[in-house]
Amino acid sequence: MYNRKENKRQKKRGESKLNPKLKEALEWIYCIIIAVVLALLFRYYVGTPTIVQQESMYPTLEQNQRLWLNRWTRTTKKMPERGQIITFEAPSKKRFSESEIDNSNPVAKYENEPNNIFSKFSYYVLEIGKDSYIKRTIALPGEHVEIKDGKVYINGEKLEEPYLQPGIVTDVAGTGFTDFVVPENTVFAMGDNRNHSTDCRVFGCIPLERIESTVAIRFWPLDKWGDVD
Repeated sequence: MYNRKENKRQKKRGESKLNPKLKEALEWIYCIIIAVVLALLFRYYVGTPTIVQQESMYPTLEQNQRLWLNRWTRTTKKMPERGQIITFEAPSKKRFSESEIDNSNPVAKYENEPNNIFSKFSYYVLEIGKDSYIKRTIALPGEHVEIKDGKVYINGEKLEEPYLQPGIVTDVAGTGFTDFVVPENTVFAMGDNRNHSTDCRVFGCIPLERIESTVAIRFWPLDKWGDVD
């Protein structure tokens, strides 16, 4: 009985010598893990900064400008408004042949879905191997879109687009969607730099669940700080 109690005392004394350093190390590890988890949750559900890497939104947005993206709209599954600039997951199929164009179902294709929890976490949360596009919302669910004579018509009325450069023509080079009704829970989006933009004209409307964010503000360069119209 005495030996057993003595062994316990010696064990506790040995643990007490290691505990302060071990405890401090564990506390740091816990803090780092919690910080990383909170940062990932904030980035996915609330907002995140990004750098413009494409020229498809010129002159509204230029390459290397810094933006703050509002991802709360994705969290709440709110439909963007016409004119809002959005980011969305790039479709797996970028173009359709003439025989594949179906104006009765103009929805973008997403066929390369990750198939397990680890690949989904890597793809959707860490965004490893994931491409995103930034475009302007042009038409909403149920609206009839026509692209003709270099202009965009919504429900038969020409859309005024003051954000375009003078002389910009909206057309479809090759095959694409030119006369259709935007399906439910999707949006039709295009880049402001129409001649250098791969967008819904060629790959179809974007499902709401694929929209990642709306552009909140531009914070760099400083002389262009503010809302983006």
